[in-house]
Amino acid sequence: MLPMIRFSVYPSVFFLTCCFAIAQNPDPAASAGPAAAKPAVTSAESPEIGQFQKIEDTWSSAVNQRDQYSLELVLSPLFVDVSATGDITTRNQQLVQVMTGEDKTLYITQRVVTVRMLGDIAVANGTYTLHHRVNSSQVDEKGVFTHVFERLHGGWVCVNSQRTALREESNAKGKKQSNAEMPFHIPLFGKSDKSNQ
Repeated sequence: MLPMIRFSVYPSVFFLTCCFAIAQNPDPAASAGPAAAKPAVTSAESPEIGQFQKIEDTWSSAVNQRDQYSLELVLSPLFVDVSATGDITTRNQQLVQVMTGEDKTLYITQRVVTVRMLGDIAVANGTYTLHHRVNSSQVDEKGVFTHVFERLHGGWVCVNSQRTALREESNAKGKKQSNAEMPFHIPLFGKSDKSNQ
């Protein structure tokens, strides 16, 4: 009789132990709530890109509307700008250009593509279109920019701007034709080199 009791007690103890273990360790998916059950939907645009796009929009709007005060809020007192033509200007020179408004056709749009956060420094890269007057003709300059921002008093101000204009492909100029038989011709291994050997 004793062995029979022993065999009937062991399954009962095993069953109770399993129930106790399950009660102590509930299903993690169930305890995490509904937020953990569904994966978060990621946005195509990061919060940093959205944040710096607003700053770039304020900058563009200040230039387009000749708003000195708004431009002062975006540009650091230490600001240096390198234009696509290589002209270097400071914040004060930029403000004078906005105030005098010599080029009434000046209009800029800027679009942030990437933002890298480096503590209190942020580097924003993007594209721009600048409509302005060169001599007596109107020009739409398209290019890319790099803007370096510094966190200051809880906000961001630009300390450095570098613009590079994109070259426009001209259909009038023909491309130089290669006389190589292979698409990736290396002069060292060309036929003319072999004939000299």
